[in-house]
Amino acid sequence: MLKQRLQQKLLQKLSPQQIQLMKLLQVPALLLDQRIKQEIEENPALEEGEDYQDEMEMQEEGDDYDSAMETGSDQEEGDGEKNNDDEFDIEDYIDDDDIPEYRLSANNTSSDDEVREVPHVSAASPQEALLTQLGLRNLSDRGYLIASHIIGNIDESGYLQRDIHSLIDDLAFNQNLKTDFSEIMDLLRLVQEFDPPGVGARDLRECLLLQMRRKTPVTEPVENARLILEKNFNDFTKKHFDKIKKKHAFSDKELKEAIDEILKLNPKPGNTLQDSGKGAQYVIPDFIITHNDGDLELTLNSHNAPDLRINHTYSEMFRAMAESKGKTDKRQKEALSFVKQKLDSAKWFIDAIRQRQNTLMVTMQAIMEFQREYFLTGDETKLRPMILKDIADMVQLDISTISRVANSKYVQTPFGTFLLKEFFSESLQTDKGEEVSTREVKKILRDCIESEKKDKPLTDDELAGILKKKGYNIARRTVAKYREQLDIPVARLRKEL
Repeated sequence: MLKQRLQQKLLQKLSPQQIQLMKLLQVPALLLDQRIKQEIEENPALEEGEDYQDEMEMQEEGDDYDSAMETGSDQEEGDGEKNNDDEFDIEDYIDDDDIPEYRLSANNTSSDDEVREVPHVSAASPQEALLTQLGLRNLSDRGYLIASHIIGNIDESGYLQRDIHSLIDDLAFNQNLKTDFSEIMDLLRLVQEFDPPGVGARDLRECLLLQMRRKTPVTEPVENARLILEKNFNDFTKKHFDKIKKKHAFSDKELKEAIDEILKLNPKPGNTLQDSGKGAQYVIPDFIITHNDGDLELTLNSHNAPDLRINHTYSEMFRAMAESKGKTDKRQKEALSFVKQKLDSAKWFIDAIRQRQNTLMVTMQAIMEFQREYFLTGDETKLRPMILKDIADMVQLDISTISRVANSKYVQTPFGTFLLKEFFSESLQTDKGEEVSTREVKKILRDCIESEKKDKPLTDDELAGILKKKGYNIARRTVAKYREQLDIPVARLRKEL
């Protein structure tokens, strides 16, 4: 049964310009050129070059055009309705743009964080490189087919991901080829002779042994290294050096020379094949901070400030149509609508680029002022605790906007090029009640580990004691957390002879 009822709804709406600006804010300098070229291809009313038109002249043309459209509308009334609503329901965009909820805490990550990589030249996969070497061997069709199947199961690191019995089953079901363990192993050993050494191994131990067995000349340290890998691999990985010395009666010098040989090996030989075909990867900074007579100077990378303008031909077409006013029929009105759409789109895009530049500069200026001491000295201990909300409050922008800027932009400083996100950190209180950045604590922790005795590395308890003496009252588990965030292994695995 149909019923009529009144209902109140609260809707949040975003204009196309706002959506366009949010998307452009996420684009780093390196990819902005690509985004602009895409827009120019899609919109003939937009082109590169300095803007030659005055904004007042553009406004006057807009008034003439609106007048023409009103006259045309009077003549063509009833021909159809046009939706002039310039706003869209946010529900139409929430899936596409994934606008997240941002937390006001020190957690400076969000669900719209994007991982962007610099494109590189495509390279042959490890499998293709191995198949090329296989083609140089004198094999029967059967042998080539089995060996090709083995190569097809080698991953990007160079390891065979399937066990021998599974390969036998695969060949039986997929290729209708009956084989046995011995035949598969013979062809696997053939593949393991290919370059780079170690490829086709089934585990790390076999990978290292394959490389060690191909080392020439066979010196005493090489022989001792082979012995360690064959007989004491688990002790080696756990750095139980005393057990190895006792079992093989090695002196300290002999053990160190043997371990040095092992450390020269490549645990992921497949990466060699991939890296050889890659072009160099570059980071193009979005901002540049320089020192000028003891003060900081911020500039925006030229990639972020492109010259864009309205196409002259479209502008003249616009003026001619506006001057015709009431002399338009239905077909001409459709042409008018098309020109208006393209011109508006071009103006919106140029305006969005300008707003992007302004937002980037305002945000980076605030970050630079907040972390002024660091940018002047490069000393990480001078970094102040800073969260997204701190910068958002300074520039009067939403936290989501600051997140979009910080998560994908780089700044070049006299001390290196950094991702903006790295300057955001939680705060920690010292014994004196002062708030310091966790980056400062991590810097001290890293320095302590770098200066420790390599034959007797500092445990997490000892590191916590050192930090406590420096005024940072941190628990051992917190030290362990920071150490892991710095990708530093536990004391036992840092031990060296």
